Amino acid sequence: MVVELISVGTELLLGNIVNTNAAYLSEKCAELGMSLYYEVTVGDNEERLLDTVTTAINRSDVIILTGGLGPTQDDLTKETVAKALNLPIVEDRHTRERIENHFKRSNYKVVTENNWKQAKIIEGCKVVDNQNGTAPGLIVETQEGKRVILLPGPPNEMIPMFENDIYEYLNQINPNVIYSKMVKICGIGESMVETEITDLIEAQSNPTIAPYAKSGEVHLRVTASAPTVEEAKKLVKPIVKELKDRFKENVYTTDEAEALEDTVVKLLKKYDLSLATAESCTGGLFTGRIVNVAGASDVLKEGFITYSNKAKKKNLDVSKNTLKKHGAVSEQCAKEMAKGAAINTGSDVAVAITGIAGPDGGTDEKPVGLVYIACFANEKVTVKEFNFKGNRQKIREGAVIYALDLLRRCILNNYK
Repeated sequence: MVVELISVGTELLLGNIVNTNAAYLSEKCAELGMSLYYEVTVGDNEERLLDTVTTAINRSDVIILTGGLGPTQDDLTKETVAKALNLPIVEDRHTRERIENHFKRSNYKVVTENNWKQAKIIEGCKVVDNQNGTAPGLIVETQEGKRVILLPGPPNEMIPMFENDIYEYLNQINPNVIYSKMVKICGIGESMVETEITDLIEAQSNPTIAPYAKSGEVHLRVTASAPTVEEAKKLVKPIVKELKDRFKENVYTTDEAEALEDTVVKLLKKYDLSLATAESCTGGLFTGRIVNVAGASDVLKEGFITYSNKAKKKNLDVSKNTLKKHGAVSEQCAKEMAKGAAINTGSDVAVAITGIAGPDGGTDEKPVGLVYIACFANEKVTVKEFNFKGNRQKIREGAVIYALDLLRRCILNNYK
């Protein structure tokens, strides 16, 4: 079934409110196996809203509107949908009683006249009680088989209503479910990933493969539609296996909830390894990503932020000669930082990052964005040189991602 989302509210168009409702409903519709082709935001204007609703009814099976069900004059959703469907507005006694009881329980004992506007519904619709507010949800089923669902705009009213009532309603009317599996790749770019799977994408029908470029990563979502979850899983499984076979150790997880740092901490625990970190240009961002993972205290021994040359010499035993001859941003310095962090803390593995994050400080020989990342593992040090583009924050974040990936690969290559 094709579903369309319409978010109503001028405040959304002005950017006064972030449209979290659309993101939530998009995810839920995908979970239900519904095809979301259109997502529209329209202001509190009857003419434009009427045009939007009419267009949606003509091209989609299910239309979900959020917002515009309140008591004020600019709340036009219900009235405009009724006009589009050529249906009258009538008062619902049940909803009127609920509004009365709501105000009796609240601090506002007097019900102002405009609140009774919310007790009016589209004739023949199904009323969905609002357990967290006054405006009910409405489900209109047309003779042509279309479903128009009206939900309140506030997320603390809309989300419980959707989860308690609308989700099951949609689940019953939709013949298929959708199942997805995410293949997360690190260390190679989006263009290379797409080139490697061109044949799969060109031949795809069900399941489908959708690439998503992330900072330093590429995620491939494999999605299948079937009458049951079990059947959809069977369709997805061979495609995921093929992707893992093609990208090998570039794939770090197929768990959508698992981040790169989660994988790294899992590997450290699996092989009973302790970790030390030494950061210069990233200033603790790398260690922070590790600490974000629950249970990081089992593997992380110590972290150093050695921003100055003096700190590098004092805490990591970087030699004065190395700093003088090669500089703090060099392969040699990164190597000594990693080794010094491991030895001085008694850790099994260590990661070191040193570079020029900018915007100043770069030269022709060592431009802004030049970063060296080193990993000490199994008594050996691996050093990689990177040239990141972008502003200071982007360079630092890129360095962290590639440092996590280097650590992951070093663990696999040395302890697997």
